[in-house]
Amino acid sequence: MNKRHIIFSALVLVGLTWFGCEPMELDKPNIGNAPTAEQLDFTITPGDDAFHFVITNTSTVKGIANWDLGNGIKAVGNSVTAYYPLAKTYNITLTLYASGGSTSKTKEFEQTETDWSYLESPIITALTGGVDAPNGKTWVIDSLSEAHLGVGPADSYSPVWWAAAPLAKSGHYLYDDEFTFKLVGFTYTIDTHGKTHVNHDGNADEDGLSAGYYVSSFWNDAYDIDMNTNDAARGELTWSISEENGKYYIQISSQSGNISYDDGNPRKYEVLEWNENFFHLRSVGGAARYHKIIPKGYVRPTISYTLNVTATANPNEYTFALEDLTVPSSFTISNITYDFGDGSSYQTTNGAEVVTHTYMRKGNYNTKVTVTANGQDFVKTSTVAVAANHPTYQEYLLDAMVMYNDFGETTLVPMQVDQSDGGATLEIVTNPNNTLYPNRSAHCALFTKYNSQWANAFTRLPDGYRFDLTKQTVFKVLVYGKAGDQVLLKLENTDRGGNAWQTGTHDLIYTIQNDNKWEIAEFNFAGVGAGWDWTGDIFTGDVTTDSRFNKDFYNVVRIMINPGNNGGTFSVHLDDLAGPHIEGLK
Repeated sequence: MNKRHIIFSALVLVGLTWFGCEPMELDKPNIGNAPTAEQLDFTITPGDDAFHFVITNTSTVKGIANWDLGNGIKAVGNSVTAYYPLAKTYNITLTLYASGGSTSKTKEFEQTETDWSYLESPIITALTGGVDAPNGKTWVIDSLSEAHLGVGPADSYSPVWWAAAPLAKSGHYLYDDEFTFKLVGFTYTIDTHGKTHVNHDGNADEDGLSAGYYVSSFWNDAYDIDMNTNDAARGELTWSISEENGKYYIQISSQSGNISYDDGNPRKYEVLEWNENFFHLRSVGGAARYHKIIPKGYVRPTISYTLNVTATANPNEYTFALEDLTVPSSFTISNITYDFGDGSSYQTTNGAEVVTHTYMRKGNYNTKVTVTANGQDFVKTSTVAVAANHPTYQEYLLDAMVMYNDFGETTLVPMQVDQSDGGATLEIVTNPNNTLYPNRSAHCALFTKYNSQWANAFTRLPDGYRFDLTKQTVFKVLVYGKAGDQVLLKLENTDRGGNAWQTGTHDLIYTIQNDNKWEIAEFNFAGVGAGWDWTGDIFTGDVTTDSRFNKDFYNVVRIMINPGNNGGTFSVHLDDLAGPHIEGLK
């Protein structure tokens, strides 16, 4: 049987119902007397080609013209254009609404031409198997993919409320359901093998029970229900594809015929993505539902490779390479991400690239590479055992030290801004350079002062807590800014209110060495004095040895940039503020 014979068989057995816009419900407008059948008329004239026709209301009475074009499309307007792709007779109905009521008139329109290009269109061929598959093409739910089912707001295009993980509905008699589309007869059949899983919250079960294709339930929760089925009770079903505003839609002829999981929504499915082995569909009712289907028996092609991690001759340096990388012709690699397990990562699209990474600290690192192609992730993992710290590594947290704030995951004590003598801001921002040691964190703080001498960012301990300088005298903070800018760190006791400055430690200043490079600023208070004798109050020559200062006294750390300079705007990125351990602070 040749191609034209098969397509002709489709036309002889059943005409294609061409679906489009949903019917419109209109209130009766006050625009004149109720029309009579004799007053209604319309013309059908050729359009731009042999398959498009202009239908015009020529009634002798005014009203709002509503059309059932006989091809599944409803329309409103005095003049509309209809598409008739198949050689058959279409019943076109005009309903004219006027005050007092409405009247309808129907005419038969015989189309003598067939739009063979429509029947041979790629999407119809992909859905049905085309003329080479007289028995049609059977589809099943793509149960192994992420978000093969999903739900979200009706006005969105993402399953933000719920997206099914692979095999999320295992045990609920859904993944063996079969959905067959035939070009011959445009028939559609469902085989649930006697059981299925449907939407309970959306009343899909009630529709099926009343129609008889669902027989009884044997499990349910607030959202879903498992049903015994009688697929024969669904009746004769047909399918159609329409194109509206550049989008394809698949529609089933009756509410008894669903595609994929029965969500209870109208049986009109927007095609989000498609090829011969995949359809991603969206249906809309009270919510938007998402469905991914693949041909029965289809095994997805996969990207294969081996992750090879090799130590180089350099200290703590390793190469990462994808060996024996095989990419099917239908795949395009969009991204390759190397996660080195130490908080840093690297991205590329070149599968042949050999990536080099250096570890600064000893330890066991769980590494991962993710190859992303055609919306799928292909993951390999490995463990790297680093025996010793890198020769240039500088211990950050010393004995009896604790991390106060890394401006990301760890916030033992929050940081605030003191702008009493001018403007200043503190905000959490993306790390401007997280690719290199010593700072590979995702976020950091940005402190900025505006024409202010002493504006500062400060961390104040909770009431009852104090720094203990007898066990550790060092504070550290990572800084990133402009070479030559000065960063000051000092301690104060705020119990004295506005005179807290009188308790402040003498200046410890770190000068930034490089532009836009993370550096470790260390402030060691051993041998540093505090207070001033001219204030007539408490003072010392060494806060770490004087018992009045070294324990149960200081409760604030202040950080300044270019202290004393109020001649402009100055900024510095800060991260990983750490210092002496604080007993009991969690």
